[in-house]
Amino acid sequence: MNILYLVFGKQHLHHAQAYFSICSFLGQIESSDRVFVMTDSPNFYTRLGERINILEINQELLTTWQGEHKFFWRAKIKAIEYISNLYPHEPTIYLDTDTFLFSELKLLKHLLKNPVMHLNEGKLSKLKSKTEKMMWKQVGERIFGDIKLDSAHCMWNAGVVGIPANKGQIVTKKALDICDDMLNKSVTRRLIEQFCLSVALSEYGNLQAAESFIGHYWSNKDEWNEAIQQMLLSSFLKGNTVQDDINEIAEFDFSKIAIQKRVPNTQIRLKKLMEKWFPSEDKTFIASKTT
Repeated sequence: MNILYLVFGKQHLHHAQAYFSICSFLGQIESSDRVFVMTDSPNFYTRLGERINILEINQELLTTWQGEHKFFWRAKIKAIEYISNLYPHEPTIYLDTDTFLFSELKLLKHLLKNPVMHLNEGKLSKLKSKTEKMMWKQVGERIFGDIKLDSAHCMWNAGVVGIPANKGQIVTKKALDICDDMLNKSVTRRLIEQFCLSVALSEYGNLQAAESFIGHYWSNKDEWNEAIQQMLLSSFLKGNTVQDDINEIAEFDFSKIAIQKRVPNTQIRLKKLMEKWFPSEDKTFIASKTT
């Protein structure tokens, strides 16, 4: 199995998430498994050493992968395609950084005899958000990438994208065809990468959910980021090794923090208003050094 992360930029929290996720897998991987991190910040992964494979990529390549419409998340499909081309006869699983393995990897590998994504969010034709309704209005009963999108097509969460052996090249090509066709026809962008992967994977197997194996805390990042930072700070202060971190994460109680949390929009708006109305005052700074 090939395990893939794509992490860009200098935002330390994203790389800390990736480290936590990688360590959750390293405790169970076998000698034939590989972990790849595609990143423009390879120095953030020095600690992991030869346990992982760094694929350093730059802004030029990222821009190329985004395509003529400069759609950032097209690069995610291209990254999966890259690994699938390197190892066409092996399964590949892509993971967003805000994920972790909490169950047995060998069972997840068995599941990967079929395509997998994190979870089924429902039929696009029935979903309720403004973006989803708009997307269905734009794509419903129309052809994209030679596939007619009907009311049975589902939107799956793309925090996990697993492709069985020998299907990576055909699946990623189909996903890119659908993606580029949607971009050419000015479909609302926000969910394109997610939906085109959902459709492409469902075309080449019985698409399964990975939510029983992999946690994805996309809607509660603040609490998980705090827990991860506390763990890494403790590890630094105690002088722990990577193996110590792997062992600690293997014993982590993943059930103590919610992986999904809905924050009302009113709360978000009120918080922004409070910060605007009552900004911090009476700040004191150290004087600049004098020579």
